Amino acid sequence: MIEDPDGEPTEHFHVSSTLNRASILRHGLDVSRMAAAPGIAGSSRPEADGVFVARGRYEAQWFVTMNNTGGPVDVWRVADVDVTALEDNGNGYQYVPGTVPVGRVRLVARDLPVVARDDADGDWAVAPSWDVAAG
Repeated sequence: MIEDPDGEPTEHFHVSSTLNRASILRHGLDVSRMAAAPGIAGSSRPEADGVFVARGRYEAQWFVTMNNTGGPVDVWRVADVDVTALEDNGNGYQYVPGTVPVGRVRLVARDLPVVARDDADGDWAVAPSWDVAAG
């Protein structure tokens, strides 16, 4: 785990359609292979020349709730992210320039369904399988 600029350990995650799972397992995270499903925000082509990462579980859960892919998503832990090399897309989201090799990604949650706002407590509902290590 790499430390963030404040010296705190940071885990990074990538959220992607389950339709991309086979490609990610074979090639890692590579936007040039983005074809099986739209991006998490619903885009049909890469929004940046790199791979968006969430900083920590809370932000990853937020990306799960943003899901505009049309189906379930997977969450991948991304190892050895150099926080000094992260780029900002101009909207506050960070990405790793280029690609992330398969050896640095690990599937940690799979088949998370599209979720809806939980009006009972004003928070976002997250599928229970998020807590189950997968793969």
